[in-house]
Amino acid sequence: MYQAGLVLEGGGMKGIYTAGVLDFFLDKEIEFSSVYGVSAGACHMCSYLSKQRRRALEVNTDYLDSRKYCSVESLLTTGDLFNVNMCYHLIPDYLHPYDHEAFEQYQGRAYSVVTNIRTGRPEYLRLKDMHKDIIKVQASASLPLVSRNVKIGGELYLDGGISDSIPLQKSIVDGNTKNVVVMTKEIGYERKPASPAQLALIKARYLKYPKVYELMAERHINYNETLRFIERQQENGQAFVIRPKKAGNVGRIEKDKEKLLALYEEGYRDAADCYEELLAYLNR
Repeated sequence: MYQAGLVLEGGGMKGIYTAGVLDFFLDKEIEFSSVYGVSAGACHMCSYLSKQRRRALEVNTDYLDSRKYCSVESLLTTGDLFNVNMCYHLIPDYLHPYDHEAFEQYQGRAYSVVTNIRTGRPEYLRLKDMHKDIIKVQASASLPLVSRNVKIGGELYLDGGISDSIPLQKSIVDGNTKNVVVMTKEIGYERKPASPAQLALIKARYLKYPKVYELMAERHINYNETLRFIERQQENGQAFVIRPKKAGNVGRIEKDKEKLLALYEEGYRDAADCYEELLAYLNR
């Protein structure tokens, strides 16, 4: 196990790129002492830590045609675009069983990044027992407007990407002087401001939680500042970044299985291409 942080960005179905990278890590038996997952990154982190190769890929592609997985029908009837019962109970308990025993053998620390909608602050929730802690992963992946708020310990949470999309700074603060960052946005990407219509919906939906509106209104600023921070950390050796080289054609809510498979393969291939460089960095 490398004494280093692994930071996994979200990005909806674009996160299948991360699943490819993580499967390459499994094939090469690369483990990290700390892992931080955001949204889709938190979901894929779980299969990586239980060492279930291709599980993340299969979970994301096997149910694309099911209305019980991700659909407008689910949003209208349950309040969640991604059906909570299917994603966090039926799949891990029955359809693609999660290997809890393998997860419990992981000797490092794993964190699911969430946003407290009352305070507007990110929180980094430790995962120890996935029977109980899967709700922390659910909270990290609960997108605004298309998910219900998730209650944990008396507080309400939504997607960690709202407040800390790429928690490299948190990993460094925790003492990790080496960090591997897996991003889902391509080289040269700059986040644009949310549209006035989207912000109006956010403001109306979260009227009791104004921090959500503030975060969404400033998200492009904070995200782009994070990109500059990552660039600086690359220069001083505290970050090694793996990310797509060019913009892809996979949407955040993607139903085309072939596109998803191609992006998964791209992630695996990109990790393989930088393998020697990555080993040199981790062993330095």
